[in-house]
Amino acid sequence: MKTIVLTGGGSSGHVTPNIALLPVLRREGFDVHYIGSRGGIERELVLREGIPYHEISAGKLRRYFDVKNITDIFRVAGGLGQAFSILGRLKPAVVFSKGGFVSCPVVWAAWLRRIPVVIHESDITPGLTNKLSMPFARAVCYTFPESGQHIPEKKGIKTGIPIRESLMEGKSQTGRSICGFSGSKPVIMIIGGSLGSERINTAVRNVLDKLLKDFNVCHICGRGNIKAEFSSTRGYKQFEYINEEQPHIYAMADLVVSRAGATVLFELLALKKPNLLIPLSKSASRGDQILNAASFEKQGYSMVLEEERLNEEVLIRSIYQLSENADKYVSAMQDADNDSGVTAVIRVIKKHMKQ
Repeated sequence: MKTIVLTGGGSSGHVTPNIALLPVLRREGFDVHYIGSRGGIERELVLREGIPYHEISAGKLRRYFDVKNITDIFRVAGGLGQAFSILGRLKPAVVFSKGGFVSCPVVWAAWLRRIPVVIHESDITPGLTNKLSMPFARAVCYTFPESGQHIPEKKGIKTGIPIRESLMEGKSQTGRSICGFSGSKPVIMIIGGSLGSERINTAVRNVLDKLLKDFNVCHICGRGNIKAEFSSTRGYKQFEYINEEQPHIYAMADLVVSRAGATVLFELLALKKPNLLIPLSKSASRGDQILNAASFEKQGYSMVLEEERLNEEVLIRSIYQLSENADKYVSAMQDADNDSGVTAVIRVIKKHMKQ
């Protein structure tokens, strides 16, 4: 049996594409293992899938000066040693990395052991960890057409992003039942990312009375962000995070308000969901979500609201504008070339793995 090691973590966007590969990898006869951090979101998500999970220490890689950079050097070095040992035991035919801070030590350890590495970049411009990983990879899969110019020419392969098969199997009525929504009001799904967005959460709750006149609202607000005072509000359902329920929640949603991480964008595209994107601001990120959102806006798939302009009045106006023009966005998405990246990524993995 061929062994493959998957790695990636820090946010759900670095994990769910790996999870999307699992059904096909299993059908192809791979023995799948995962290397992640001890405290990251990836641990919980991967263990639900019933595959072996191997923990290593992971330090954050920063572009700016911080005293923690010094201590994190030792964490990264420790993670490298741990990954080297784990890969020595598992002897995988290939390592597939989705990015995030935990992935660098795994990629470097694989290179030291002469194990082929394939990495995937979701955003238009590569993140720091993938920049540090690219020299040690055999191939770099990417998602947006604009990404090719940022990746070594002989390594880059446009594959799209792997989307979970289960997302396409949701039932709208099941989603309404999960949320306790009755009647025929359309549903707005609010997604602030796996860690939540205080700015979006606050703005949504400040206009909730107005929204609930015409919509039901399903709010994915992030860990620790559920507000008890809204728990009994009719037509409003809060979740910290969704997993098994996600296909049904997506199926139920008529409109989506979301951050602009690449994974969720291509899920919305695959499901043809009219969406309003509020990308993470440049002051709080490297600007990758701004570029992602601009690409989708240019192609006619999304409305975009800059976080700096976010207030209650603008949010309400934008949501109603999205509702009025929903058919236009659905039509644009239906014309998109949007095959799931699963098949293409698996093809690259099989091409580069040790025989």
